[in-house]
Amino acid sequence: MASGANQPTERVLSEPPHSSLLDLLSNTIVLHETILFLPVSDLLHLAATSKDLRNLLYQTPGVFRHVDLTTIKSAQFDVAAIDHGGQVWRNVQLDENLTEDEFYSGPLRGIFYSLRRIDILRDVQTLVLDGLSVTADLINDILVDPKYQVRILSIRETKNLNERRLMQSLRYACRPSRPEGTPRLRGLYVINWNHKSTHALKEAINADGDEWYQQKGKIITKPITDGWAETLLDCRGAVQFDATLCTGPRHRNSSAVGKVSVPSVPGAQHPYNVANFALGGCANCGCAPEGFTVYGDSPSGELPLLSPMPLHSSNVKTASRPQACKSGNNETPKFVPRCWDCIRDRFCFSCREWWCESCYQPKIKRDCWECLTNCLDCIAQTQLRCRCCGGGYCIVHYEGSTETLCDCKLNLGTAKATN
Repeated sequence: MASGANQPTERVLSEPPHSSLLDLLSNTIVLHETILFLPVSDLLHLAATSKDLRNLLYQTPGVFRHVDLTTIKSAQFDVAAIDHGGQVWRNVQLDENLTEDEFYSGPLRGIFYSLRRIDILRDVQTLVLDGLSVTADLINDILVDPKYQVRILSIRETKNLNERRLMQSLRYACRPSRPEGTPRLRGLYVINWNHKSTHALKEAINADGDEWYQQKGKIITKPITDGWAETLLDCRGAVQFDATLCTGPRHRNSSAVGKVSVPSVPGAQHPYNVANFALGGCANCGCAPEGFTVYGDSPSGELPLLSPMPLHSSNVKTASRPQACKSGNNETPKFVPRCWDCIRDRFCFSCREWWCESCYQPKIKRDCWECLTNCLDCIAQTQLRCRCCGGGYCIVHYEGSTETLCDCKLNLGTAKATN
């Protein structure tokens, strides 16, 4: 019997085609977001897996624009001295004719040679060499050799770097009679290094704002080698740095020099100095004799490069742009750059307020060695007198203290228990 019932039909769903890695990376947006998380060695290994990937990575502009060698094993240098007789380095007996620069810069020069051989060294515009063995001669080559096209260079906390020779190379490269279009290097991270990871640094910036502009107080914590102030001055308009000059009225570059009375400070005879403090306006008048360094108004040579380094750009304008400008904040980013000599005995390390040369009245003391100098208001809140022994104590640094008692009872109890 013929059945008039409808026969069940099968619906065949077409399966989506499987995307290969090549298909994913062929999307320019995906490619440029992915390469930021891969060291250059991994990119080269990836390019070696297939001809198509090799062509994609080698021919796409910007793939090797940002190169960070800090995690590359072959870039590390752990040899302590050059004259260890019979020492074998990279399976080669050390040659007595090897120069000091060739020895200490050997690992990096080897990497640069490899990158040049495969024709990608010319694509590197941001180069990160933090913590590696870097010599002044190597930096000079990056400055003057046309095979390098580096625009932003980071050499913070490097080993075997002769800073004075580096300063000489920078000042010569930025001389007024230099050839047009030189130096190609536009930004140098060398003085100030925040040791936080990039992720932790971004989190801190999101919470507290950019260093210099929103984060007030001591920005540069390490000692600064003499000569950097003059180098920053001579390189203005050519190379920007991750620091800026102090604009206090005791220095020749200040717009307020000779306009206000400057208290004498023993040993403070530098005509120029690098600023290691970022301040807001004076606690009394809200300004400073020399005015503010204002992003967007002050010359670009007076603006410090900010951390973390930009990943998607090799432009110093991007590297010096505060986060507040990127987020659309209407508040004008500004700060007062000062060295310690220009705020000595006029800066409170607790509230981070300061008093300018025109407004200062003695309000700073040092009652606690660990608190450093504090204003009278902060001292009143942190320096208390014990109701038991009558001695003064710091509520911040005396462990076991309370708002009424120091640690005398705790020490007394410990002594009785010992006896």
